[in-house]
Amino acid sequence: MNDERRTEDLARELEAAFRNRADLYRLLFEELAAEIGEAKAETILAAAIEKRGREVAATAFAGFGPNDARAVGEAFLAASPDGGRMYPTEVERETHRIGFRVKRCPLKDAWTEAGVGDDRLAVLCRIAGAFDRGLFEATGVRFENTTWTPGHGSGCCHIRLTDSDAS
Repeated sequence: MNDERRTEDLARELEAAFRNRADLYRLLFEELAAEIGEAKAETILAAAIEKRGREVAATAFAGFGPNDARAVGEAFLAASPDGGRMYPTEVERETHRIGFRVKRCPLKDAWTEAGVGDDRLAVLCRIAGAFDRGLFEATGVRFENTTWTPGHGSGCCHIRLTDSDAS
């Protein structure tokens, strides 16, 4: 197998792994919601996923602090799967902040292809967004995230990181 073919295969496998993650979130949410209600299911799943984000941050962002928002954002973008092709973004950079609009998300794509309706899709996006909250808040930077909702358009979430001391 040549390197180009191997790279293409690995990119497809990576995409499939992220879609599998989306399916697990969806199925776990459905099972929990049936047992304990949607609100409690969302709370529990979001808490667990946020904890995972914090675990990842402990390694990925260990050298960053609360006034390194731009550097944290740049490190995040540099580590984006498949060279950023999996989560293409529009980036806004300022001295003490960085923001990115995610134009495509394999999790959201998987949920849409599974026939998930808009209201449930918004819930699943909030749950998945808890990972980003854990990841970025663990650094101490100010974190804002607007996850997808009906009427939001075709893209996905909008993340903004700002230095803790910035006005």
